[in-house]
Amino acid sequence: MTEDLMRYDQLAQSALRGVVREALRRVHRQGLPGEHHFYIAFNTKYPGVVISPRVAERYPREMTVVLQHQFWNLQIHDDRFEVELSFDNIPEKLVVPFNSIKGFLDPAVQFGLQFEVVQVEEEATDTVQPNSAAKPAGDGPDETQSPASNSETPNVVSLDAFRKK
Repeated sequence: MTEDLMRYDQLAQSALRGVVREALRRVHRQGLPGEHHFYIAFNTKYPGVVISPRVAERYPREMTVVLQHQFWNLQIHDDRFEVELSFDNIPEKLVVPFNSIKGFLDPAVQFGLQFEVVQVEEEATDTVQPNSAAKPAGDGPDETQSPASNSETPNVVSLDAFRKK
């Protein structure tokens, strides 16, 4: 069999990360429609991830953020997104490269994507940034909670089935 020099696995991953980017761009422009909300899991050690030392200590490898009721200053770039969230009622700014994302879920419609984190040549280091000013959080759910168990299974797209073993 011919070697895949096109790297379709990487092309597909990139295209699916574009789905996440476009969904966030729509939220930036119009807000979250209806009951839509997002759980985004990412590698906290990935180069370019910016989180405070306090959050990095609490989530040394991976964390899941919830974009639902309490998030501010969402900014979308070609390679990353930035958002301000509340962690234990303390505002924090996060910078999350799209290549660090491991999972995306919109439980309102049971749509989910799983990704392999893009490997980089340089060694990942803790990238932290001091807290930036954010709007104070009100009473509400912790934006770092895990998705609630649901009797319905989300539609998760995994590219492993299409990879050459």
